[in-house]
Amino acid sequence: MKIGILVTGHPPDALKGEFDEYDVMFRALLDGNGFDYETFAVVDNQFPADADQADGWIITGSRHGAYEDHAWIPPLEDLIRAIRDKGAPLIGVCFGHQIIAQALGGTVEKFTGGWAVGRTDYDLDGDTVTLNAWHQDQVTRLPEGARVLGRNDFCENAMVAYGDTIWTVQAHPEYGDDFITGLIHTRGKGVVPDDLLQDALRRSNTRDDSPAIARHMAAFLKKARA
Repeated sequence: MKIGILVTGHPPDALKGEFDEYDVMFRALLDGNGFDYETFAVVDNQFPADADQADGWIITGSRHGAYEDHAWIPPLEDLIRAIRDKGAPLIGVCFGHQIIAQALGGTVEKFTGGWAVGRTDYDLDGDTVTLNAWHQDQVTRLPEGARVLGRNDFCENAMVAYGDTIWTVQAHPEYGDDFITGLIHTRGKGVVPDDLLQDALRRSNTRDDSPAIARHMAAFLKKARA
């Protein structure tokens, strides 16, 4: 099965050389599932020819806002709708979660309640799932037909499904503690309140359910559909 990874951002320049690009993080997260991959750096205006160029798709995180005026965002929204219409599996993570909601008629905004950084607990079907997060933007209004699967008091729309083919998550199962620490010391300083950054550092190396979410993502991509 070929997975197309739509890269919508890059790690901070200060972390390049120390950490992989986002597509490589997802390949590592989903290692062992027999997927083939092709990367499209849509943030650099590198797009697939059409929605048929892969069997399934992943949209990565980004430092950009889905609502910002970038030349690559409208064609990405067109591609999202084409993937939906084709019925191919599509997963969105953080910015990917947001841009899918926006492309399908929802609203993404800079959340007035502030930031989620580092280990964050979510309620998923009555169970607690803990993942690394890094965001202020949120999906504040869902598209018609979207179903909320996971949430917490800070982020009401943390995990969302659209029919049987699209699954999105606000958190970052692909981010390890070392990368979160790198973000804290680069993008975080002077942007995110210091008390949140320090709390995130204290909570690193605690429970992390990324492996379970990775298994869910792989099963979702592989799932037989009519």
